[in-house]
Order: sequence, then C-alpha cells, then structure tokens
Amino acid sequence: MHRATHGAGNLPAGITTRRHARRGPHWRAVLLGGAALWPALLLPGGAFAQSTLGSGASGASGAGVGLGTGALGGGATQDLGVANPGSGSGTPAGGELSTPAIPGTAPPTAAAAPAPAPANDRESPVTFTADEVEYDQDKNLVTARGKVEAWQNERILRADTFTYNRETGVAVAEGNVQLLEPDGQVTFANRAELTGDMRNGVVEGLRARLAQNGKLAATGATRTNGNIVDMARVVYSSCDLCADDPTAPPLWQVRARIATHDKEEQRLRYRDATLEMGGWPVLYTPYLSHPDPSVPRQSGFLTPILGNSTFLGPFVQIPYYWAIDGSQDMTLRPTFATQEYPGLGLDYRRRFNSGTLNLSASAGNLSGGNIAENDKGLGAHIYSSGQFALDEHWRTGFNLNRASSQAYLRAWRYSAPRVLTSDVYLEGFWGSEGYARVDARAYQSLNDVDDKAVIPLVLPNAYAEYAYPRDSLGGYLTLDAGAFVVFRDEGTDTRRLTSRATYNLPKLDRFGGIWTLRSQMDLYGISADHLDQAPNFADRNSITTGNGNLRVALDWRMPFVRSAGEYGSQLLEPHVQLVTGPSTGRQTNIPNEDSIAFEFTDANLFALNRFTGRDRQEGGTRIDAAMRGAWFFPNGGQAEALVGRSFRASEEDVFYKGSGVEDRASDWVGRLRLSPVPWLDVLARARLDKDTLSNRLTETIARVGLGPISVSATYLFTTPNPALILTPRQDRNEVGGGVSARLGTYWRAGAFGRYDIQRDRPVAAGVNLTYEDECLVFNASYQRDWAEQSDINNYYPSGETLLFRIGFKTIGDFGFRAI
Repeated sequence: MHRATHGAGNLPAGITTRRHARRGPHWRAVLLGGAALWPALLLPGGAFAQSTLGSGASGASGAGVGLGTGALGGGATQDLGVANPGSGSGTPAGGELSTPAIPGTAPPTAAAAPAPAPANDRESPVTFTADEVEYDQDKNLVTARGKVEAWQNERILRADTFTYNRETGVAVAEGNVQLLEPDGQVTFANRAELTGDMRNGVVEGLRARLAQNGKLAATGATRTNGNIVDMARVVYSSCDLCADDPTAPPLWQVRARIATHDKEEQRLRYRDATLEMGGWPVLYTPYLSHPDPSVPRQSGFLTPILGNSTFLGPFVQIPYYWAIDGSQDMTLRPTFATQEYPGLGLDYRRRFNSGTLNLSASAGNLSGGNIAENDKGLGAHIYSSGQFALDEHWRTGFNLNRASSQAYLRAWRYSAPRVLTSDVYLEGFWGSEGYARVDARAYQSLNDVDDKAVIPLVLPNAYAEYAYPRDSLGGYLTLDAGAFVVFRDEGTDTRRLTSRATYNLPKLDRFGGIWTLRSQMDLYGISADHLDQAPNFADRNSITTGNGNLRVALDWRMPFVRSAGEYGSQLLEPHVQLVTGPSTGRQTNIPNEDSIAFEFTDANLFALNRFTGRDRQEGGTRIDAAMRGAWFFPNGGQAEALVGRSFRASEEDVFYKGSGVEDRASDWVGRLRLSPVPWLDVLARARLDKDTLSNRLTETIARVGLGPISVSATYLFTTPNPALILTPRQDRNEVGGGVSARLGTYWRAGAFGRYDIQRDRPVAAGVNLTYEDECLVFNASYQRDWAEQSDINNYYPSGETLLFRIGFKTIGDFGFRAI
C-alpha cells in the first residue's frame, strides 16, 4: 500500500511507494465524485428515494442530487472531484494530511471543501472525513476507515469503512452505514455493495426511516437496473415503538416475504403480506401495493367502502384515483349494489396558472326503496365550479349545479339541498375601493312542493360600487348602481335599474358624545309583466314606474365609562337616532324580488332602510332608541347587554303583520353576550311583543369549554313570515346541543342532538368516537335523522348512518358504512 504525498519516482504525481503509511485523524478530501454516497442510494428513503433509487435523474418532487450512474471506473472525470492540497509539499494548515491524488483522475484543482451547491446539483463533488485513508496501488484499492463521513450538499453518509476497487468497480460501505437526508429521513444498513456502474448492488441488514414517520426493515436488498430494489423479509410500519418496551410489536405493521420498490412508478409492492395489529395477524393478502410515503399523489385504487342502504341494499364502492399530471387529477367512484344497477361517480380537479376547475358528477339508476314513481329511472347530477384571473383587476368564473331529483341525490348519498344555483360571472376589483360584477343566474328547485314554473332565471344581473376615501370634512361617500332582468315560465317578469348613494359624517363633541350625520338616497326604475301572478299576486297585470327615496338621519351616542378598579371598566351608552324621509307606503304594486325575507332584530334597528334589498323602501319619520351596557374585565372578557325599540310617526302600512314594526311602536329587541372568561361564551338575541312581552323571536348560542371538554347549546324560536308563501305557517321552536371531549392523548368522543319542540319529535342525533395517533386513525359514528318530505309521508323516512373507518397512515383506509 502507498501513502499519498507529493512527487516520488515515476508514479503519477502524488503517489509514493512507502507501505502501510498512515497519518492522524480527520482526513478531509473530495473522494471519487459520487462514489462515497452511492452505496446508500440503494436504500429506499423518502423524497430522496424518488430521485436516487434509480439512475440518479431527478424525481417528480425535485428533491435529491442525481449523482450520475457511470462515474466510477468508467472514465467519466466530471464526476470525480479531487481537492488540491497546493503545489508545495508537507502537511496543510490544521494538521490534516494532504489529499491523495487518484491515478487516472483529473488533476487536483482546489485546496478546500467545495462551496455549497444546490440540493439537486448532480455535478457537486463529495467531501469526506475519516480517521485514516489508504491507497493500495498494486490492487488499485482505496480504503477509508474510522468514522467515515461523506457529504454532498446537505446529504450525509456515515460508515465505519468505505472501500472502492477501481479495477472491479466495486464500492463497499461496511459497519453502521447511515444515510441522513436533508428532510431528516435516515437509512441504516450493516453493509452495502455496488458494482461498477452503480446500477446493481446488494445491501445487508436494511433499516430505513421514511417520510411521514414510515419505518422499513429488511434482512437484505438488491438493486437491479438502477431503479428496482427488491427486499427480503420486509417489515413496514409508521407506528412508534413503545418507549417502555421497544421490543414489543408496534400497533400495526405489514410483514411480507418480499417487497419491491419501483423508482419509476414510486410504489412499494409486497408479496405474501400480512397485516399485524399488536403482533397478531389480522389480514393476509398475496399482494399489497401503496405509494412511497414521500409521494404526495399517485394513481391507484383507494380503499373500498362497504355499506348497506335502504335504497341500494348492501353495496361496495371501489374508488380509483388517477393522477393525470402535476396539475390535474380525477377520482372515479363506481358503486355496485344488490338492489340497483351499478352507478358511477367522479371528481375532477385541475389547477391552471390563472385559475382552478372543480367538478363532481355521477350517474345511476333509481328503482328500489320507497321511491315515488316519477323519480324512478336513470338519474344524474353535476356540481362544478371554475374561476380564472384575466388580469390584475378582472376575473371570471362559473358554478354549474344540476341534479335529476332530490331522491336520486339522497339515495346515492350526495348532498341534497332544496335549491341548486348555477351562474356565470365576471367581476373586477380595484383595491379596497372599487368593485364590479355582472352575472347570469339560474335556479333549480329539488323540492316537490315547489312550483317549478315560477323559479326565476336572472339574465343579466349587474352591480358596481365605489367607496371614496375620507373627504376633507371627515365623511365617507359610497356610490353603487345595479340592474337585473328576471324571467319566469309562469309568473312575474321583472326589469329593474337601481342606484344608491350613502354618506356618513361622524363628529365628536366636547362632552364625548359621538354625532353622525347619515344620508341615503335611492333611485330606481322598474318594469314588470304578469304582476298579478306568483310571487307578487298584485292587483294589476303590469307596471312601469320610477321613483326615489331619500333618508336622512342624525345619530347620537354618549358612551359613559367608569373604572371598576381591579375588576376592569364599565360602560353605559344611550343611543338615539332620528330618521326622516318621504312616506312610501306598502308598495304592493311594486314587484318584490329581493326584499321578501325580513326579520326585525337589534342588527337592523338603526338601519336607514330596514328591508334587506331595494325593492321595498322604508319611508316616513321615526326615532330609534337603545341602551347598551357593558363590563370589560382585565382578562379580556366582557358582559354586554342591549335593549331597544323604534317609534314611527305614522301608521302607514309598510311592513307585514307580525314583523314587529308594523305599528307605530315596534316590538322590543335585545342582545345579550356573556364571555367573562375564555371558556364561556353566550350570545342571545330576542324580540318581544311590545304589549304583552310574549316571545316572537329567540336565538341563543352558548359554548362552555372546560379543558378537554366542550359543551354547546342552541335554541331557536321564531314566528312564521307570511311573505314566504311556500313555507309552513307555523312557529319554529327547536333546541339543540352537542358535547365533545378529548379522552386522554389519543381518544376523542362527541355527541349532538336537535329536538323540534313545536312538533314534539327529534330532528337529528348522533355520536362519534375517534382514536388517532402517529400511525392509526379509527373512527366510529352513528347518526339518525327524523326527516320527512312535507307533501308525502314516509317519502324519505328517518335515515340512519353508521360508519366505521380505520386509517393506516401512509397505506390507506378501510371503511364500512350503513345508511
């Protein structure tokens, strides 16, 4: 063997004939390009495994360094990096020996470790340290021993011994072989050996920590053709070992006779595989396949869903996920049932440089169960949306939602709302000040009690708004304009133009009172045909008119605040507003498209026009008054209460009976909020009859969180709105609640329920139990609905859903559903 020094005999520069010469620790050199890392590249590991288990070309993830495949022994000097110790002789500064020059390589070029290179730089040299390095010129053998550590960029290889034979092209790493990835993944082996072109090799005693906490062990592994790694006696799991007894089996593991890692397809395939839980075999399969844990998405079958349904009978759904390319994918969901012909669902997603596209659709037959005759036969649905940016100000998009029937959606377990909305739109944004939108809208009712002929088509609908910055007086001006055209097969056709200007000027007096001058002016022109039909039922057939409405208000608030010492501060704030403008009356001969749903609460007590839209205008003179009190605690909590009402100067018929503002004096409205501590939050709103104080509206939401337990409760009571002619004319009185709890580190449980007090029957109830740790998710849930169609009893009787789901992280889920 010969120690590397400078200039001796006829040997290549840097080689002497002194035998067995060694010098102290911490050799540092650039050794043989990628040779020092190649043994570890045989080991399957995470994101790096995607790009280096094969020939070294970059994988889809872009991680890893592609080191090349034929550098060593093949004469490719571009992969051979040799540091230059300088032109002189002796020992470099720091006491380390100079780097050996290897015969047949490029001349030395640098004295220090190479500068950092990008993580995917396949030309980067490999730097290493070792206690000692030997070169045997007779055998053409390079050996590094003792704490060998080689690195390229942020990837590190460690071993007790590394040997490279330049004649046979065999590289060997032995003893505690470790590969540390930039993302924290680690691969271990007892011994690794690769042949000349580094495309074939053998590893003994393989252990690897992969992405997503995946762990793999095998007695040995071989690599073939640079991209196939075959492993023997394989065990795989993503579970952590027990800290008290590391020899105990993990919660679950897959044990297989052989396994294959395919670099090109980025999959792990097992033969003769057994799923063990707690060391006990629970499932055997001759073949099992799943993506490499580092792969974010890959084509393949998803875990089947087994279930039982009133409409479908026992069924199985076998989803297939298709990763079309880096920007789009599709999931096909064929369902095979005993009581129906097979059905097919699909989900499609695509992302463009300037937008996104999403689609969910299905087709299937409907004949079993308690289905109405007109809903039987072939059914389908499509839910889709898309949005695309045109430039820095404008974007366009659409929503297309259609279904053959609500019964079809319920039978095949899709979302089944009462109304589906479709639209196409163009909208623009100019900072926070300007906004414009134009769209066309179509509606589909899925409820059999609805008259489909009066469902509107809106084409077009346009709106634009601009909010000016604060002016020299300190006021704020906002202008908007809108137009729409409404068509119906049967019923009122409406055409409308509107505009609105609002101005707010706040001022503060010397006593601390807050005065606000508010004004709002509406202009509108309306033309309508068939006004005597639904949904208006006016006393005339058509109308063409224009009008306006001006509302001016003077608003005053006086916040009185006092200190409560260590208990925080208290607030008492009277609030009065005087609003005036011309009288408008009931406006029964004006078509009403956007102001039907009206509800008088504290939220719109001080609104200038308390209707929700523009088709109905509130007029006349009124005074709004309220008293607000609050207590602000030092910990950030508060208790707040508000009570108020409104007084009109005239008794003109503007609002419907029972609205709470139909008389000169309105009902009482109030709000109560309690959140004195972070674990308690209560919000309640109410409207009480002005004379009897009987309840007309109550809405309460409460939440209590006590450490791992959270309890919520809701209560809703409201009287019917006579303007909504298609809804039941009865009170709504309903209570609900829920509880969720974390039971220890891994368990969660919850329950919820809703009860209809008015009908004296439950609405819905359910319970769920979940276990989740680093490798397993188990969920069991049960839900029952006592829902019925209002027109046909037992058309869709009470439904039940029972779901079991077991998720083996990094492998897949298994679910059972009964509905």
